[in-house]
Amino acid sequence: MVTMNVSLPGPMKDWVEDQVKTGHYSNASDYVRGLIRRDQEYQDQREALIKALIDGEKSGVSSRTVEEIWRGVKARHGLEV
Repeated sequence: MVTMNVSLPGPMKDWVEDQVKTGHYSNASDYVRGLIRRDQEYQDQREALIKALIDGEKSGVSSRTVEEIWRGVKARHGLEV
């Protein structure tokens, strides 16, 4: 693992230290790693959503009604139909 030094304003430093004090994180580095992991997951989900929206737009207009589409979604996911 490599080391990276980060400068923070006082209130942010206090926030990080408070998060560590809660016991959810072992130290400031653990907290920052958690933030980065969550940001990576967010970016991955965002990119997947954008791709799905673009693909949907390219696919054109559906001949199915909104009700038919919802029924199909619910059936695929085992929800009430």
